[in-house]
Amino acid sequence: MKALTVVEGLVAPMDRSNVDTDMIIPKQFLKSIKRSGFGPNLFDELRYLDEGQPGMDNASRPLNPDFPLNQERYKGASILLNRANFGCGSSREHAPWALEDYGFRVVIASSFADIFYNNCFKNGILPIVVDATQIDQWFSEMAAQPGFSLTVDLPNQVIRDAQDNTVPFEVDAFRKHCLLNGLDDIALTLQDADAIRQYEDKRAQVHPWVFGQIK
Repeated sequence: MKALTVVEGLVAPMDRSNVDTDMIIPKQFLKSIKRSGFGPNLFDELRYLDEGQPGMDNASRPLNPDFPLNQERYKGASILLNRANFGCGSSREHAPWALEDYGFRVVIASSFADIFYNNCFKNGILPIVVDATQIDQWFSEMAAQPGFSLTVDLPNQVIRDAQDNTVPFEVDAFRKHCLLNGLDDIALTLQDADAIRQYEDKRAQVHPWVFGQIK
């Protein structure tokens, strides 16, 4: 998992509430567990004018010109701004995979669905809960200012705009540690690899049949 410390980047809007995981990455694309390759189908139903299917050449599909991610002003965005209850619906982990594969490292909303919120941390994305009034202000500024960007400072837990105004945010200390150090569940376990190996060696001596060592 890629570490996340400070993200300074363009902000893209998803100006709607209750965006569910099937809208983030539709069910027909859930045929791989490689964690990569999902970016081209992020928000597929909104992003394209036809119905997407696995194996289609996305480069030749007709784009919806009204969808923000298809607009030049939002190309290369690394921060996604949303409304309430983002990531509701099914528990599919492919949703944060698709967001991260597209290039988003931070997702800001006034509230998140719990399972999606937890899955973000496990996949190198920082989900931030911000007051709805502040969300409104940022949407207004984004509409008025092409190139609207924010700086998300995880070590200091603040969001900073171009005028150096800051908005603090809360994040669990353990989750913060994992993001700062690029530690997913597997990497956390491997930190204790020596202790695990020693335990397995000792257990093999006491219970060799468990390891198929009885001839």
